[in-house]
Amino acid sequence: MSRALRVIEQQKVVVSAGLCVPCLVSHDHLIQLCRQQGLTCLVLGITRYNRQEFEVEYLCDFYRLRGKEFYYVKWKGWPESENTWVAKRNLHCSKLLRIFHNDLIRIIGKEFMQSPTCTLPSAATNFMLCRGKQLDDLARWEEEINKLKNHQHRIVVENNVDLEGPPKAFHYINDYQAAEGVTLVEEPIIGCSCEDCYAERESNCCANIAFMPFAYSKTRHVRLKPGQPIYECNTLCHCGSNCPNRVVQKGIVYDLCVFRTDNGRGWGVRTLHRILKNSFVMEYVGEIITSDEAERRGVFYDCLGTTYLFDLDFFKDEYTVDATYYGNISHFVNHSVGLLPLG
Repeated sequence: MSRALRVIEQQKVVVSAGLCVPCLVSHDHLIQLCRQQGLTCLVLGITRYNRQEFEVEYLCDFYRLRGKEFYYVKWKGWPESENTWVAKRNLHCSKLLRIFHNDLIRIIGKEFMQSPTCTLPSAATNFMLCRGKQLDDLARWEEEINKLKNHQHRIVVENNVDLEGPPKAFHYINDYQAAEGVTLVEEPIIGCSCEDCYAERESNCCANIAFMPFAYSKTRHVRLKPGQPIYECNTLCHCGSNCPNRVVQKGIVYDLCVFRTDNGRGWGVRTLHRILKNSFVMEYVGEIITSDEAERRGVFYDCLGTTYLFDLDFFKDEYTVDATYYGNISHFVNHSVGLLPLG
């Protein structure tokens, strides 16, 4: 059995078992071995239809000779030793070309790029090589997030500011994760018997049972004042999935973008669509820890100059959400609050 096949077989076992162990080779090397030996692997996106194809991973150098442009191409699934110069007319990657040119204009100026004959200085070449690798890492991170998320709307990742790659210690999760000493109660204890929750919002629905006002308008916009709790319908309720009192549980319903801020705040979040006032956007998800543990972690986070702790103190100050290492896209809102107005 070839080395590539042994690696693939090992990875199949790992994937089917739902485990995570170090691979024998890097992701790129694994793809390279598959292509070289004619193997297919759905986990790596290699099928019998594309295993012999050459796909542009990123562009890492450029020169113009008598008005004709040539690009040094890193091919996806092949080592850097296989990089080749390709004429622009033979490239079909308009997005990568646009990003490459925008980056070059940003670092060496528009006038240089308009010269009929030009070669990049070594500093610019090194930058573009790092930039290409960064874009590849960000694309993988974006793909990973979109595979892990539990909603249909997309999450885009952009960094047009610096060479920072994906956060190394952050793990994307969709639901709260209980830390040691915390037990999450998953099953509700009471539900409503409404046939029409909005029509019966002031008499029979869940909020009324808890002696609280109904949280939403008929169009599912929040109508409560800040500081008031939201009681949504649950699995014990007689209403269906289209009930206007089921909003947060539906999850994210907008396309969002994790982007690198240009004011030194790190990563932030912006919407790709107009979001109306009082609309639900996302839930703050992370580890549920005790208040004592939050105090302990808070001392460490203060030393780092950042914190993702959110106290769950509406009734009692017993628990805290910590989204430092485990969370969803809301983890990145901390740095972008107040940057962009929402209408």
